Formats: sequence, structure tokens, C-alpha cells
Amino acid sequence: MSKKNKVNKNKNKIVKSINNNIRSSVRKLNPILKGIVGKKVGVAIRDLQFSEKRITKDIRKTINSAVANAENNFQYDIDKLIVKEAYCGKKITMKRFRPRAKGRAAPILKPYSSVTIILTEMKKMESHGTES
Repeated sequence: MSKKNKVNKNKNKIVKSINNNIRSSVRKLNPILKGIVGKKVGVAIRDLQFSEKRITKDIRKTINSAVANAENNFQYDIDKLIVKEAYCGKKITMKRFRPRAKGRAAPILKPYSSVTIILTEMKKMESHGTES
């Protein structure tokens, strides 16, 4: 078996969804994303639904997109999907200026981020040791 086939077998196990240009900073997104890693998809969506943060709506959209990709492209069972990885990266920063006293200007920075959600199907856990 060639190396290329081995890589393709591993790639079939993960499902990815990327949401570019989310209007929030990485600093605000990171704690939310760390809170959903390792959870089942249904639990993660429910946690985001009851969060008070504004940006959780966009994260929920990204997770739903990844679930749809898993269902349509790979025929995965939705109930067995878990969030394997969730991370964000920095994108552009819009720069605006606000007039201040004495003819000065103060900068306003409006950061954008990209969110990547990677799902995988939960495998049946094997028990090790003695059977009872």
C-alpha cells in the first residue's frame, strides 16, 4: 500500500467546516471554542445556544455546517459526531478613526477572525483488562 492511500484513509475520518470573516477578535472566540472541544455535537450546540455571548450564533452556524457536511458527504451518523478540534485565526483588521478633542483622531480597530471546526465520528471504546 502506498503512502498516498494511507493518508486518504485517515482523511476520510474527519469533517471540516471553516467560517471566514467573523466580526470578533480571537481573544473573545478562544474561550468559547475551548469549551466545546471534546463534546458531542448536540451538547456543544445546546451549550452555545444558552450562552450569553453574541458571537456564539456564528459558531453554531459553523458547527451545523460541519454536521451537514458529515451527513451528506460522508454518510456519518449525527448522534455519534464529536467536536475533535475547534480553533480560530486572525484575519484582517478594519481601521477606523474617531474625532477627538483639539483636532486629534483616535483609532478604532475592528478585528475579524476565521473559525475552523473539525468533527469526527466517535468510535466504540474497547475495554482493557479483565472481563467480569
